[in-house]
Amino acid sequence: MNESQIIQTLSGWNFWDRQLPTGKPRVYCKTARRYIKSKSNIRVVNSGIRRSGKTTLARQTVKTMLDKGLDVKNTLIINFEEPAFAETLNLNLLTKVYESYRNILEPDRTPIIVFDEIQEIPKWEKFVRSLQEKNEAKLIVTGSSSALLSGEFATVLTGRTVEINMHPLSFSEYLAFFDMEFKTKADLILKKNQVLKMLRQYMEFGGFPEIALETDDVLKSEITRKIYDDILFKDIVKRWSIKNIGKLETVSRYYTSNISSPITFNRISKFLNIPVKTVEIYSKYIEKSDLIFFVKRFSFSVKEQENSPRKVYSIDTGIVNSTGFRFRENHGHLMENIVAVHLKIKKFLENPLMDFYYYKDYSQNEVDFVVKDGLKVSQLIQVCYDIENPDTKERELKALIKASRELKCDDLVVITWDYEANEVFKSKNISYTPLWKWLLS
Repeated sequence: MNESQIIQTLSGWNFWDRQLPTGKPRVYCKTARRYIKSKSNIRVVNSGIRRSGKTTLARQTVKTMLDKGLDVKNTLIINFEEPAFAETLNLNLLTKVYESYRNILEPDRTPIIVFDEIQEIPKWEKFVRSLQEKNEAKLIVTGSSSALLSGEFATVLTGRTVEINMHPLSFSEYLAFFDMEFKTKADLILKKNQVLKMLRQYMEFGGFPEIALETDDVLKSEITRKIYDDILFKDIVKRWSIKNIGKLETVSRYYTSNISSPITFNRISKFLNIPVKTVEIYSKYIEKSDLIFFVKRFSFSVKEQENSPRKVYSIDTGIVNSTGFRFRENHGHLMENIVAVHLKIKKFLENPLMDFYYYKDYSQNEVDFVVKDGLKVSQLIQVCYDIENPDTKERELKALIKASRELKCDDLVVITWDYEANEVFKSKNISYTPLWKWLLS
């Protein structure tokens, strides 16, 4: 392939002679743009679960810079899943593509270069490191977390690098996909029934962008299962050379069937009759793919934290409903999962010093989330679908008050489906907040 052919192939991925679709702006776009505009030569790495919008975010970042006056010849987007490159995915191709761009587009300032799905190129990190060390380009690298964050690539992701770990759509982004805007408090209240309907849909089918845009419910589930299978086979089996695929699928399905529940590797090993070491290794791979994440039990003792069961959450409730074992509706666990993902995104975008845990004492009193801000426990959160059930309310509040006194925290929140109130219980103020309102606050 000569230089002209390379540029012709690349033109479909670039803004050089056309406008490309960029979709709805994501919450991560502002962060990516800030680092690309920085005078420091910082690599931006868009990682995260497959099909979460990493490529779209890179394109949005480039488009915002073009809108600010950057000349199109100073941008280059290379997608390494381009079929024309399939037979020659190596460093020589990477070098040839870069040289072709330099020779034909003739950038007149430091260009922004997007390496999309760069993990397809063996030893790509050497080329990227060289470009950065010579200050030849502003770099955006995209790829699956399992590839970009694996051991052999760790060196390229140190130093002047910021990672943007992308998730499926948050609920506010999900509503934006349907052009739902709330300019005033009254506007939000007037559209409440519509928002609740959208929340049920979000809880059932999740927030992958292409799922949000699909109108057929059967197709939504089929596409979600396809995404799940691609993650298992392309990001885990292929990446880590898994031989016993059946056991991997069993462990993964165990997790998607038991979201918002405490787990231990020993317990899973006995339940599934799989060696505990295998469970531990497969769990690490599944976590690295961003399918699931774990939340530790809160304790003032690090040793106790590490030795206690962890609670497992899925990155997307659509995956849970499409792949997990279901024998009844479990709105409470799905709501709790949505809250966990929201806290995870909030930690990255708003407050890196924030951490969150679950609380459980020796009397089995449990609080879903302990939010810790720096050295201080700043908030305690219970998630309850049906708080108006007297027995449920008594159990949830008893645990909340116990944790409040032990952890010296008075900001107590109960996230409900649609119940809203402020009440005093055993001299403590309790704020009951609907899930939809909490997610949009």
